[in-house]
Amino acid sequence: MLERGDVRLLREMISSLLSRFPSLTEFCDRCLRSERWGGSVVLMVVDAALTSSGLNYFTIVVPKVRAFAERVLTRGGVQSLSSLAVIPIENVRDIWRNERQWHVARGIATVLAGIGGDDKEALRRWARASDPTRMREDPIGSIKGVGPVTFHYLRAMGGVDTVIPDRVVKKVINNLLAETGRPPSWRDIDFIRSVEEVAQITGLRRVELCWLAWLMAGEAEKVSSIKIKELLSQL
Repeated sequence: MLERGDVRLLREMISSLLSRFPSLTEFCDRCLRSERWGGSVVLMVVDAALTSSGLNYFTIVVPKVRAFAERVLTRGGVQSLSSLAVIPIENVRDIWRNERQWHVARGIATVLAGIGGDDKEALRRWARASDPTRMREDPIGSIKGVGPVTFHYLRAMGGVDTVIPDRVVKKVINNLLAETGRPPSWRDIDFIRSVEEVAQITGLRRVELCWLAWLMAGEAEKVSSIKIKELLSQL
């Protein structure tokens, strides 16, 4: 537990950082309503599959999702998870060459499509029922290529306010905690507890802290032609 002075310092640091990204709260609202990528669950699954390989999010993943949206959703007419689940990689090889990522995308789409109902409700039903402590017993968590980061990332898009134990998030949050004299937490379970404590102290949601970390990591600054607010509004 942090001392009272450290708690005040942490709140001040987080508040200062958050002021740099005023659109972050609204973006996370949309995330937890499962309304990212214009509400397309297909694109959310594609996003999660690409992110599973640890690619730079803003400069690699985002452009690939956009290319997929143009190539497959707009021109290819693929609008549902059931359609995504059966697309052979040969049909998208020009924009998607990583077969492992494609296996992840199709696997997630197959599981969610099998839940029934519309795609959004299927994603949210899965997310509500998912149990991180039994991830490998979960039909999505057991897919080869799906690790804790992808699992929690997809849960967040399904409406669960969760900690995404990504290496970038760990680095940024641990550096902030180091300012208060707290040792870093690198194991997923320990790190998740640390972020949950920070969320309780600051009043922010877990997903907000994760996205704040990604934005703070400097990746977004490499997209110099797009302002952060404009970028987040498109995701």
